Amino acid sequence: MNIKAVAKLAKVSTATVSRTINEPSKVSPKTAERVRQAIESTNFYPNTNARALGSGRSNLYGLIISDITNPFFPELVKAFEDIAVEHGQEVLIANTNYDPDRIKICITRMLQRKVDGVAIMTSEMDEDMVKLFSRRNIPLVFLDIDAPSPEVSCVQIDYAAGVEMAMTHLVGLGHRQIAFISGPLRLHSARVRATAFAESRRRNRLGGGPGMIQEANHRVGGGHEAMLRILNSGARPTAVLASNDMTAIGAMGAINEFGLRVPQDISVIGFDDIQLSAFTMPPLTTVRLPRAEIAEKAFHSLLNAWPLRNAEIQRGEEHHVLPTLILRKSTAPAPEKSLRKQN
Repeated sequence: MNIKAVAKLAKVSTATVSRTINEPSKVSPKTAERVRQAIESTNFYPNTNARALGSGRSNLYGLIISDITNPFFPELVKAFEDIAVEHGQEVLIANTNYDPDRIKICITRMLQRKVDGVAIMTSEMDEDMVKLFSRRNIPLVFLDIDAPSPEVSCVQIDYAAGVEMAMTHLVGLGHRQIAFISGPLRLHSARVRATAFAESRRRNRLGGGPGMIQEANHRVGGGHEAMLRILNSGARPTAVLASNDMTAIGAMGAINEFGLRVPQDISVIGFDDIQLSAFTMPPLTTVRLPRAEIAEKAFHSLLNAWPLRNAEIQRGEEHHVLPTLILRKSTAPAPEKSLRKQN
């Protein structure tokens, strides 16, 4: 079967069939559904390579993430892919695992597949690698970091605001001894969160020695080990803020192993609001990062950039995303004995 058979069955022109395949947003939902049913009935599979040669587009976006094992990223991938499907785009996903060598392999794959644009949802991208895309005039959108040039788009998450929300909540509950477990400090987003915590601790005149701040790797095991280091250092925090939910879950395990309770002895706050965080014991209070909003802004930045690829002057888009604090059962007022010590 060919495109003419599809058009005849759907009672539309071949141009409408082509438009439904390549630019579904420009076809009415009713017509698009009729064409899709005709495609399924005739077992017609469009030749994507031919489409790319004809239109100059591959209808393929690249999506680079850091860690597929962290639930934050699969949720982000799903949101991005859902939007892509609505617009007739495919997504080529690459997982760097925070490894510079894998980043180079990921970029090579993107270039070989002639992607129409790339969403770089990680903050460890090498500047030389970015130049490879720029030289080929491939639209880019970054997450977390400033765009390297005016034509590149970026989605900025206000991590500092999220940290401040968490700290305000804990201080309001009477906590003065608040520990912090950061992510890998080589990452821009982790450094922003660590700086925001330090500023909040100074501004609120909170106590705690150097053992109260530990670096981890954004994974459950790293959070577990970091929390044990805090407790074994002799520090006795009444609360801990973790750089992400996976770290917080690991920290909660270490607290329980130490014979302490969450939140009666130590309150815990995470960051991200992955789906699992609502089902921990107790459910985790966390700072929500809206994956659907991030994905939407990133996707549309790439979509809007395409008409500008051949323009002499291109301007990227800048988007800002504000986190929200989700209150659950892992935070509670500071223990009374701690409050008595303050008085």
